[in-house]
Amino acid sequence: MKRLLIIFAILLASVFAHSQILISILLGDKLNSDKLEFGIEGGLNMSDINGIAQSNSANRFNIGFYLDFKLKNPNWMVHTGIIGKSTMGARGIPVYSLNNADLDNSFAGGSIDRRLSYFNLPVLMKYRFENNFSVEAGPMFGLMNKAVDKFTRTVVNKDDLTYENKLKIKDQFHFLDAGLMFGLGYRLLGGNGINLGIRYYMGLVDITKDNATPNQYNRTLYFSVGIPVGKAK
Repeated sequence: MKRLLIIFAILLASVFAHSQILISILLGDKLNSDKLEFGIEGGLNMSDINGIAQSNSANRFNIGFYLDFKLKNPNWMVHTGIIGKSTMGARGIPVYSLNNADLDNSFAGGSIDRRLSYFNLPVLMKYRFENNFSVEAGPMFGLMNKAVDKFTRTVVNKDDLTYENKLKIKDQFHFLDAGLMFGLGYRLLGGNGINLGIRYYMGLVDITKDNATPNQYNRTLYFSVGIPVGKAK
């Protein structure tokens, strides 16, 4: 039963992720109202893994859709949606043995770019000031759908050596992630245009299953642009 629930959750998140653009085009006008704003949101995120001493932040792209549910007080709303493409992880991680002498020799002295892909669901309380700035905070939950370690070693006067290790990498990490997100935003055109935002995600769940290693947590800084779809009635 647990395995079936996990498979169902992955399929459901995948459907949301791959159909969001189509939904936007077909239903944008219907979804937007005086109580609800629907739109497409995406941008750049800088991710790192807290708990790995030797690592560097990695620049990724993210895209998804958002929903702003407006409350009785027009300054307050609930911001949610699905970030369908949201790759976390880190660069510059020291290499480990691949249990293959040729590969180990080839990548000795190299580094790993760890890519952890999630379907993320933020649920944030958002307050918009009269000057169209806004602040928001709340939890975010993630479902992992892919994990890859990309080995790289620079060779002088030659192309870099690369190798992607996908075997059982995903099995090393927990399927679920959760943490807190804090953000600051600004609405262009007097509060009727594009949303510009910056958010910080602080993971609170150890992403690794190995209890022998130090706890590791996702850390991600998001720079986003939100485009409303359809016109509020």
